[in-house]
Amino acid sequence: MNWLRAFEVSARHLNFTHAAQELHLTQAAISQQLKALESQLGAVLFKRLPRGLELTELGMTYFPVVRESVERLVAATDEIFGQGHRSVLIVRSSLMFFTHWLAIRLPRFKALHPTIQLRVDSSIWVEDADSDADLEIRYGQGRWSGRKSERLTWDTLQPVCAPTLPTIAKPLAKPEDLQHHDLLHVMGYEEGWGYWLKRKGAEHLDSSQGLQFDTLISALEMAELGQGVALARSSLVQHQLASGRLIA
Repeated sequence: MNWLRAFEVSARHLNFTHAAQELHLTQAAISQQLKALESQLGAVLFKRLPRGLELTELGMTYFPVVRESVERLVAATDEIFGQGHRSVLIVRSSLMFFTHWLAIRLPRFKALHPTIQLRVDSSIWVEDADSDADLEIRYGQGRWSGRKSERLTWDTLQPVCAPTLPTIAKPLAKPEDLQHHDLLHVMGYEEGWGYWLKRKGAEHLDSSQGLQFDTLISALEMAELGQGVALARSSLVQHQLASGRLIA
């Protein structure tokens, strides 16, 4: 079982250091367990690279099978032996992040951890240091004094609008085309339209024109209605883009 757990965690992180941290082992112990597994199977599961790992073709085939088995075993163990030890996990998140990212992932978490009772506190903004929360989901570089952090998303900042907004007369093919459309602003965001236009070399455009909102939820709702162009992080608009309600 230890061999399979070492493989599952290493394949998920593709990094011995991160795998060792999660399992509270040394890198040498992780490497030794993987070598033992590969020897037992008579197959190479990883390619060792200068900066991390890469799964071989056999490793990629084996990984989802092992991961599902490990998750089912953990869930079954919690369900059978965890009765009477139910704990409460308090999670704080912005309302936008909860609605568009966290909510759809909670059912899977509950299935894997049936003995954990979740309490989710959501608000427009997540303020610093809440003593009641076990964990907080924040936007930033992950450097907060006295706190351990893990990255959840890899985002890009992108303009989004309704598919009906661009026309032949008023296209949206390049940054300069934005001057013919309303910009939808979210107050309090450092990475707003001025920031985005400057990065695109279009700082000469008026970045202040358009409508202002106190939440990204409101700005995206107006964007879906064809009332302008909003800026959003890619992880928060995946479903609107996939469904065609918004285009980027």
